[in-house]
Parts: sequence; structure tokens; C-alpha cells
Amino acid sequence: MTTHDKIKKQIAENPIILYMKGSPKLPSCGFSAQAVQILSQIGEPFAYVDILQHPDIRAELPKMANWPTFPQLWVEGELVGGCDIMIEMYQSGELQPLIKDTAAKQRQA
Repeated sequence: MTTHDKIKKQIAENPIILYMKGSPKLPSCGFSAQAVQILSQIGEPFAYVDILQHPDIRAELPKMANWPTFPQLWVEGELVGGCDIMIEMYQSGELQPLIKDTAAKQRQA
């Protein structure tokens, strides 16, 4: 399986997935920590991939997504964005229903 295929599979199998540096319990950068904090405040489960443990994904995903930085939040196969976009969406109230609706759909499936 190529790295590209692996990423596509992760995104397909996880309706809410955060590509980040470190883990939710131990983020390795401030931006990843902020992203985890926002998702934790929304209170729905999410998958994550520690790109520091997966240099192949760290190299390939920015090319695939046309998005150069991490973290990257993907919801239902679509790139939402990085930390700044997550903060903006959270503050405007856009992110909460997106995450909650996706989690609710997943529970029903």
C-alpha cells in the first residue's frame, strides 16, 4: 500500500481525523495542542495520526491536501484546515455543528 493509499484509507475510515504533531495527550507543538483543545471542548471522539511517528505521511499529506502545515483537520473526507481556521470556525460557531453532526451520523451508522 502506498503512502497516498494509506492516507486515503485513514481519511475514509475516520469521519473526524486530526493529523498532528504528537498525540492528544502529549501534543508536540502549540498548534496541535490548540487543535486538540478545540476538539476536546466540542466533546466528540476523533481519530488522530502523529505525523512525527509517520514521516511518510508527514511528507505526502501536504502535497495531497495542497495544505503545507500541520495540524490538519479532516471531516467526512474533506480538509477543514489547520489551527487558525479551526479557531476561527470555533469562535464563529461553525465548527461545533460540523463535528457534532458528523459524530451523530457515525453513531447511527
